[in-house]
Amino acid sequence: MNFKIFQGINLKSHSRLIKSILDRVMAAIALIFLFPLLMGVAIAIYFCMGQPVIFTQPRPGQNARIFNFYKFRTMTNECDTEGNLLPDEKRLTAFGKLLRQTSLDELPQLWNVLKGDMSFVGPRPLLVKYLDRYTPQQARRHEVKPGITGWAQVNGRRTLDQVWNKKFQLDVWYIDNWSLWLDLKILFMTIWQVMQRESVTQEGHVTSEEFKG
Repeated sequence: MNFKIFQGINLKSHSRLIKSILDRVMAAIALIFLFPLLMGVAIAIYFCMGQPVIFTQPRPGQNARIFNFYKFRTMTNECDTEGNLLPDEKRLTAFGKLLRQTSLDELPQLWNVLKGDMSFVGPRPLLVKYLDRYTPQQARRHEVKPGITGWAQVNGRRTLDQVWNKKFQLDVWYIDNWSLWLDLKILFMTIWQVMQRESVTQEGHVTSEEFKG
């Protein structure tokens, strides 16, 4: 193996170890400092929508390993007369919409980062049912840990959900060009977009359109 290539691989391996350590340390610090905010949001959800306060769903992580993904609940469980859940737009509460606009609904994912299931930055974890719909190239998004934010999110956030191929291209680009500096850039871009409330929801939709493959 060419020495420069070997040196590059070794450097990237060390950088990923640093990323993993930083993820868990920063998640622990954030959970401690944000605990009052987390409790306040949880109490507000309880009084607005009842239990459960946390939305839990299985999602595929690195190497497609399934883990429990956490978010603050933003929708009710209202059903029609036949017992079927009402459309998302009818179940999304005003408080839930505020949580999404401010990205406060994502805060429980700090626990996912602390556990090692997720990173602060990486491809967003999607639904388990999508796993057999990916092309081999699209499936590369599972080569790294999923993130709370990612390169696709800061390049359009949820407006890109209607162009799945573009989203996956950005995910793979991130994997091929990853560095700690790129992660730092994505984090700053995310903070700016959250402050500006840019492209928080897909136009005309409360949740993402389904990926058909």
